Amino acid sequence: MKLARFGPPGAERPALVDAEGNLRDASALVPDITIAALDRLASVDPYSLPVAPAGVRLGIPYSGIGKFLAIGLNYKDHALESNLPIPSEPILFSKAISCLAGPNDDVPLPRGSEHSDWEIELGVVIGKPARYVEAANALDHVAGYVLINDLSERFDQHHRGGSWDKGKGHDGFGPVGPWLVTRDELGDAKGLRMHLSVNGTTMQDGTTDNMIFGIAELVAYVSRFCTLLPGDLIATGTPAGVGGAKKPHPIFLKSGDLISLSIDGLGGQHQRVFAAV
Repeated sequence: MKLARFGPPGAERPALVDAEGNLRDASALVPDITIAALDRLASVDPYSLPVAPAGVRLGIPYSGIGKFLAIGLNYKDHALESNLPIPSEPILFSKAISCLAGPNDDVPLPRGSEHSDWEIELGVVIGKPARYVEAANALDHVAGYVLINDLSERFDQHHRGGSWDKGKGHDGFGPVGPWLVTRDELGDAKGLRMHLSVNGTTMQDGTTDNMIFGIAELVAYVSRFCTLLPGDLIATGTPAGVGGAKKPHPIFLKSGDLISLSIDGLGGQHQRVFAAV
């Protein structure tokens, strides 16, 4: 099952996605796409619902994200391009909830930013509470998956002292969607191709098979440090090709750039970057 939300920010309507990728308005069935609504919608035929208007804005595909957590350096090729050792255990950080955005919303550069970067990531959506779960059972706590662009301001991330969070939580730095795809469609999300381009030039081209720590291992690991609740979102790392690691010189985002990204089975995103006032 693929689910989405459409409409202006703060007034999104729930939708199912049919086999052709059309949005089907589900607002007569549920007030919103939430984890609690998934069971109710599981038996609904999308073709029984009216088609949403063409050209509508897509929002974050579900509501109720309580925590936005992320894993750093979880792809071997990305760790190597960053000249950093392969982690012996997952690197965990947080992204501010206020950075969340729709998949095609414009991305504002932070004031004075000269080091804003892209990161295509697979997002894991928690479906039921997880606390000290074992990896063998961890996927039972996963509702589904989403596409994420984990945008990062590298100077703030690495040179402002403290944690990475300072470079990860700027407004608009967490586009999610277009769809929430339930786990029955993608299983353990292995072997999914990941592709990101900037202004039509390929920057990242990898697969989820290059993860150092897999989905089940990550959910189990994070559940040792905090209780994961339905709707919580975990970004699971990015493959090689980030701008800050480009050779011979880093490449960073500038006003007017167009970022396009996709993961097999999870749809695509397109964001135009602009200089915030």
